Amino acid sequence: MSRSKPRFERVDGILLYNKETGPTSNAALQQVRRLYNARKAGHTGSLDPLATGLLPICFGEATKLSQYLTDSDKRYIAEITLGVSTDSGDAEGKVLQKQSVDLTEQQILVALESFSGQIEQVPPMYSALKKDGQPLYKLARKGIVVERKPRTMQVFSLDLICVDGATISIALHCSKGFYVRSLAIDLGEALGCGAHVSALQRTAVGELSLNDAYSMQQLEDMNTQQRREVLLSPDRGVPQFPAVKLPMDAAHFLRQGQPVRAADLPEQGLVRVYGGEGEFLGLGDILPDRRVAPKRLFNIE
Repeated sequence: MSRSKPRFERVDGILLYNKETGPTSNAALQQVRRLYNARKAGHTGSLDPLATGLLPICFGEATKLSQYLTDSDKRYIAEITLGVSTDSGDAEGKVLQKQSVDLTEQQILVALESFSGQIEQVPPMYSALKKDGQPLYKLARKGIVVERKPRTMQVFSLDLICVDGATISIALHCSKGFYVRSLAIDLGEALGCGAHVSALQRTAVGELSLNDAYSMQQLEDMNTQQRREVLLSPDRGVPQFPAVKLPMDAAHFLRQGQPVRAADLPEQGLVRVYGGEGEFLGLGDILPDRRVAPKRLFNIE
């Protein structure tokens, strides 16, 4: 007798999930997906198992916007322990070196200033980036170290929150793809004492804030309807694109895949498109002839 496949539900929207320390981002995603019994879900940028904080999870039609959220800038609160170097750059790695730390707050501030603005950053060996098809972290576990090309990153702000002995806390606002572990390693080298990330919390992804996120315990305490109600509309994930409202006839033609004309269009780029009743239709692209072409259309129930 064949077993029937589980019946998943249609779920659309964005959950602001407050990840706890321990699970990988994918494990957290699967746990949330099972709780919602959702047919389709994806997260928008990995957090290390050690890290906590904001992990936006897109369900259903909202997964069409996952890449735009992944590309958004991020904000973190990081605790960095000076005087201890590890092979992974965080507290889960093997300790490579220990030394005493005798630094003033001013010395730390000067070192941090050198990492502001546009910088070149070498990704850590313990990362999901690949070399000849092999994830770097798998090579690192075998004791293999390969050359990694520096990548251009943008640090919009980097502030020292406090100094507590050999431990410092920083607030960081950075571009996508930034490795806080690499920052800790580089800071340790700049200060001549070594360093690693001992705690990390992501506080924002683009304009989405950890203040509005829900933990697993909070979600488990809700009923099905309450869990649905905390989901954000997909358009909340792309506030960086201007909004354009179409009359009902133009919205109909856009849904059929045809470019349409609209009032008050920006010169170029992507726009959030809404129908005559304010419903979110998806993303449109401004053509040279000043029409809006469908880019990512939505079918929200």
